[in-house]
Amino acid sequence: MTVQLKIYNESTVKEICSDRAGELKAWQSMALLDARDNIQQALADAVQFGMRFVLLGICEDIGPRANLGKGGAQYAWPAFLQQFLNQPHNNAIAMQKVLLLGEVNLDDLMQQAQPLDNHNPNDLAQLRKLCAEVDERVEAILDMVFKAGLEPIIIGGGHNNCLGIIRSLAKHSHSAINAINLDPHADFRECEGRHSGNGFRYAYQEQLLKNYHVIGLHELKNNQPIFDAMQSANFSYTSYQTINVKREINLTEATTHALQRFDNAPLGIEVDLDSLTNMPASAFNYCGFDVSDGEHYVYLAANDPRSAYLHLCEAAPSQHSHSITAGKLQCGQVISALVNTYLQTKLSI
Repeated sequence: MTVQLKIYNESTVKEICSDRAGELKAWQSMALLDARDNIQQALADAVQFGMRFVLLGICEDIGPRANLGKGGAQYAWPAFLQQFLNQPHNNAIAMQKVLLLGEVNLDDLMQQAQPLDNHNPNDLAQLRKLCAEVDERVEAILDMVFKAGLEPIIIGGGHNNCLGIIRSLAKHSHSAINAINLDPHADFRECEGRHSGNGFRYAYQEQLLKNYHVIGLHELKNNQPIFDAMQSANFSYTSYQTINVKREINLTEATTHALQRFDNAPLGIEVDLDSLTNMPASAFNYCGFDVSDGEHYVYLAANDPRSAYLHLCEAAPSQHSHSITAGKLQCGQVISALVNTYLQTKLSI
């Protein structure tokens, strides 16, 4: 299939970036891909020039809507860029090792999805078919990134996109992978058609997911068949109640113990932004973790030498209680904080 990728260039970046005399911004230190070249070759060349990380955006809310959830996740990536690219650059993070690649081209699929009502059974079925097409496009782009030896940071859209990422990493690694997920939901619903609530279930069914652990899973926000399916797959979780209510174990211990359970297969780091309290997201959550908890979780997981990607999803700026402008500011700052933590941790190893 044709790779559906919007490659960013200098004019794309300058539309959302500013400069300041005597100060270097993050966007001025990062690299862009030369779209005139063969994409695979250009990515390989980027590695030769010292690139290590790739920023890739996914602007869709098809997956969350196909899961009977709310829309707005398509705005997370531009909200992130506005904050991240305009932050000052200093010696804390070597931004020159980061390649701003662009975003998955989903314009046509989003246009088809826009009029669909997820409460209408026929429309819901169509949304789930479109979600499967999103999977294919995400996978195709990640195939090139992993083949080049780059480490992706994937931002935006629903948690449905974990499947395309896992498919690609497993293909590149020639083995099933492991995943750790900060999330009140296991996203292990039945394979009833693709949506944001069953990406890990599909990955398991396709024998691409070897081990899976959920940090902060909410005991009352997952149905019994999900718990049964997780147990049947021999997958595990540390519940929100165990960490934050009963306080039988803290976040550091829970994450560390989970990482110790995994074998040497590549590790995916997953963060559903609705794990954070009051975060504008596809599923709003008043009972979650603080932003600093999210940063600490990313820090611990990124320190693991098996970690191969970071996936930040489900943020939906339009779900902010005041305005989408406020939502973009909050989502942009929080996602930037998590990306900064990942980069700073990885570059210090």
